[in-house]
Amino acid sequence: MIKRKVSDSLTEQVYTVRSQHINGYGRLFGGILMQWMDELAGVVSRRHCRMTTTTAAIDNLSFEAPAYQNDMVVLVGRLTYVGRTSMEVRVDAYCEDAEGMRKTINRAYFVMVAIEENGKPVEVPGLEIEAENEKYEWQAGEKRYQLRKTRRKEGF
Repeated sequence: MIKRKVSDSLTEQVYTVRSQHINGYGRLFGGILMQWMDELAGVVSRRHCRMTTTTAAIDNLSFEAPAYQNDMVVLVGRLTYVGRTSMEVRVDAYCEDAEGMRKTINRAYFVMVAIEENGKPVEVPGLEIEAENEKYEWQAGEKRYQLRKTRRKEGF
């Protein structure tokens, strides 16, 4: 089976928060940020498996700080775990200031499933772990995978 590196699909995207992205409190709509993160997870998973993917689940979505109009929001997505047909993509969202300093505003884990033209899941390439942080992410991804399986069995 083919294996690909985390770096092969690592993706970064930058957005400028504009007036249409702002809620009544003057902050970035959470739903807009979630959309951007979901799109990025789709790009990462598609780059890894080189086929169409779809979002199956989102874990640990955590809003840590707001973003405001004219802020630059930087999203960084990377694979953390790969199953038979699914991939877990970690997406970190940051606000970046004019000096390039980043502050975390959100993080989530997206479970993406590779599908063929009829919508049936298909096998994906494995993930080659190269660095210590990638090993840690893989182990945490295994735990989240088992937890998701348990929740499905229990009807959650």
